[in-house]
Amino acid sequence: MALFDKLASAAAVRRDVISSGGLVPFGVTVERILSPTEGMVAGRRVILGGTNNYLGLTFDPECIEAGAAALRSEGTGTTGSRMANGSYAGHLALEHELAEFYGWPQAIVFSTGYLANLGMIGALAAPGDVLVIDGDCHASIYDGCKLSGAEVIRFRHNNAADLDRRLARLGERAQNALVIVEGIYSMLGDQAPLADIAAATHRHGAMLMVDEAHSLGVLGANGRGLCEAAGVMDGVDFVVGTFSKSLGGVGGFCVSPHAELGLVRYTSRPYIFTASPSPATIASTRTALAALRSRPQLRQRLWHNVSRLHAGLTAMGLPPAAEPSPVLAVLRDSRDQALADWQQLLDAGVYVNLMVPPATPGGISLLRCSISAAHTDAQIDQILAAFRALPGAGHAVAGQAALA
Repeated sequence: MALFDKLASAAAVRRDVISSGGLVPFGVTVERILSPTEGMVAGRRVILGGTNNYLGLTFDPECIEAGAAALRSEGTGTTGSRMANGSYAGHLALEHELAEFYGWPQAIVFSTGYLANLGMIGALAAPGDVLVIDGDCHASIYDGCKLSGAEVIRFRHNNAADLDRRLARLGERAQNALVIVEGIYSMLGDQAPLADIAAATHRHGAMLMVDEAHSLGVLGANGRGLCEAAGVMDGVDFVVGTFSKSLGGVGGFCVSPHAELGLVRYTSRPYIFTASPSPATIASTRTALAALRSRPQLRQRLWHNVSRLHAGLTAMGLPPAAEPSPVLAVLRDSRDQALADWQQLLDAGVYVNLMVPPATPGGISLLRCSISAAHTDAQIDQILAAFRALPGAGHAVAGQAALA
């Protein structure tokens, strides 16, 4: 039983956060999905306010039909990795379309967004190299760093000056360094100061990777993410992203202006040894990417909803932790308060994400909303009404001052 000893702390956390209603916030079962914005949880109809379904494409008729057609014609799965029997024409077509979307020559599709980070970092860096990452980077980035065996240096979150100092200390070793940041950070919804980060990176001869998981389809004139919005497409070496947010599917990718990206296929263990995405997944993703490109009104509607919710929360004294983005995090004073508030919101018919330490930066506890283009004004109003009923609404929250 010694192998289970290390799980004791996880069991204690689980006991501590079980709500009075018997629900575990970190494993809620959505018993039935009714639409991109509604589902059944614990036998009640709720608004889904924490799904990352930014463009609302999970129920798009064209995406569904593309997936269904591929399922009928190509079967349920590839049953093999990309290096064995798992590269179909659809995989190659999606890679071509992603590369064309970014205006770059190369793209690689992975089975998940997590594997995209794991596979790219593990292939690009090795012992003797240096990975310089934002301290608030996603777990998949940290895991990729471990896989690589490279030296890892963290710089202060969104602090380009600290990045510059740490690269300067590396001297010539900076030329063997890869800097990794995110476009929109998934917990607080804040954006990287990407122009300053790119300038610092290139000043020292390092390379730059940006994870646009939460910013693809959200930022930029064409939805390419923060790299486009910040005007630094020419200053980025690798963009990693996922299909599981704005594109409403499962999978991940990397695009790059460097022709050498193609060599990653022969060195990336998560690419070589993982079954490739199913034909239906690829087909629906290709259709979703086409929708992202041809229907800017989706992005416009998303930002309408983001602005409406951000303004409403701010007006009631619960300002989100960062500037407007599809991720709106409301800080609470303690884990217990966050848990109680999460349950109250659910009882009011609104499901959001409960985030508590150690998953959150700085030991904070928060209620995380992620907004969709598919939310209606009435649903945004219902979310606001549920938050307005929380204890402390209408007054400043202590956690907000602490973050500032």
